[in-house]
Amino acid sequence: MKSSDMILTPMGLRFQNRRFPCTVGRGGITTDKREGDGGTPTGTHRIVGMLYRPDRIARAALPDWALPIRPNDMWSDDPNDIDYNQMVRAPYPYSHENLTRSDPQYDLILITDWNWVEPTPGRGSAIFIHTWRSPSHPTAGCIGLARQSLLWIANRLRHESRLVVR
Repeated sequence: MKSSDMILTPMGLRFQNRRFPCTVGRGGITTDKREGDGGTPTGTHRIVGMLYRPDRIARAALPDWALPIRPNDMWSDDPNDIDYNQMVRAPYPYSHENLTRSDPQYDLILITDWNWVEPTPGRGSAIFIHTWRSPSHPTAGCIGLARQSLLWIANRLRHESRLVVR
């Protein structure tokens, strides 16, 4: 492991000698991730992107490589879609998640490389690190953090940073 890695532990997410309370998927940690199972997949996942809501987070608050989420941005979660586990744009005929949610969960998203770039249909999609609903509310398979914790981490990530889930 590298000093730039984020390590999921039973006590929270460890990064740069700090520990952040976090939530995981309602299906717990899984070695056999499937679409819709609510599990957080084990493994070492690269951070391949950062998206943010420019109407909710100031551009200056984030690293240069963060990209704004546009009003019609979505993420395909349909295993029958050729663009499965990719960002897509509305209107979109397949099952998807809207990235412009009314709640703050997707105000800032760190995208992992789980089942990406060449996804296996049904192995799970949209495994992100994002803002939690609350400290006791599980995610649908992602890692959830308090907004301030997520911002702190986002501004200290490096190109080689990874998420390690055991």
